[in-house]
Amino acid sequence: MSNGPVGVALVGAGVISGQYLRNLTAFPDVRVIAVADLDTGRAAAAAGEHGVPVSGTLAEILALPEVELVVNLTVPSAHAAVALESLRAGKHVYGEKPLALDLDEAAKVMAEAAGRGLRVGGAPDTFLGGGLQSAVHALRSGLIGAPVAVTAAVQSLGPESWHPSPEFLYQPGAGPLFDLGPYYLTALVSLLGPVSRVAAGLRRARDQRVIGSGPKEGTLFPVEVPTHVNALLDFPGTATATATFSFDSAVGRRMIEIIGTEGALSLPDPNTFEGPLLVRGARDADWRELPVSGTMAGRGIGVLDLARSIRAGAPHRASGELAYHVLELMSAITESGERSEFRRVVSTAAAPEPLPDDWDPYAATLS
Repeated sequence: MSNGPVGVALVGAGVISGQYLRNLTAFPDVRVIAVADLDTGRAAAAAGEHGVPVSGTLAEILALPEVELVVNLTVPSAHAAVALESLRAGKHVYGEKPLALDLDEAAKVMAEAAGRGLRVGGAPDTFLGGGLQSAVHALRSGLIGAPVAVTAAVQSLGPESWHPSPEFLYQPGAGPLFDLGPYYLTALVSLLGPVSRVAAGLRRARDQRVIGSGPKEGTLFPVEVPTHVNALLDFPGTATATATFSFDSAVGRRMIEIIGTEGALSLPDPNTFEGPLLVRGARDADWRELPVSGTMAGRGIGVLDLARSIRAGAPHRASGELAYHVLELMSAITESGERSEFRRVVSTAAAPEPLPDDWDPYAATLS
């Protein structure tokens, strides 16, 4: 298929699927054909709510010839298996983060796609939102001179106080590093390019946590991953960054600050698509807000960019290579903390080209 909107199916009808379905069904360059889930009743409910014509199992939606691209919204432990099954059925794949639980699984996904001439894309796509795209333009314009240092942090007491089923967020493939780290690391790579080496320290404040809301309120569950991570990232030829990812902090924080030779940028929360974007010059007494432009449509713009790129035969921005590099960063951070040594990062991923100024997710560009 080489003309018209790209046929899309979603796999995984959990909480995050609602955001994807609301957006993707509003973008004219994609056509959402089906929703699949292990719980076929849940898939049918999600499909019905958003006017999607087909629901069922993964095998059933992969058998549909009009499905060209599978959006994989399953739990992290299923990411690689669903991606591989979709690729073997001849479908392009876009997956929620992380790309896989480990690099071996991720490498199999990338190799399968390459062998079949198919594409892999990966969340997060927040770096394509107006806030972070405006930051890219500000940085490339030389507004703060040459980048020297970065401080990034995402800190809280963890999601169990509000999430009704938070257990998976404390299992391998999650924790603050693997769950929230991709937003921050992807933003940094999109701004500064790939990382060459990392060092880290890991901590875990408690071995058990308590669900604080919903039908399982008061239930104890085990913590299987580090819940406080401090990392040092080396961007060759540009800046170094310090980053904190924590579910152990009584002080909440979501920030990225880039210090340059002529000033500093304070970036928006990289788990959002909007502003504010702030700048402070060397002689400024305080921060001032910069204008933000670009799409703020939300989750799914990476899927749309992939779909349009498939039709155009052009590179897509939220690529499998970028998702693989971020996964290797997180794996190397974990290994560094466990071994108390610097770890080299083998993979690379170029900073994606910014979206064109006139890029509009609601415009029909495919015919």
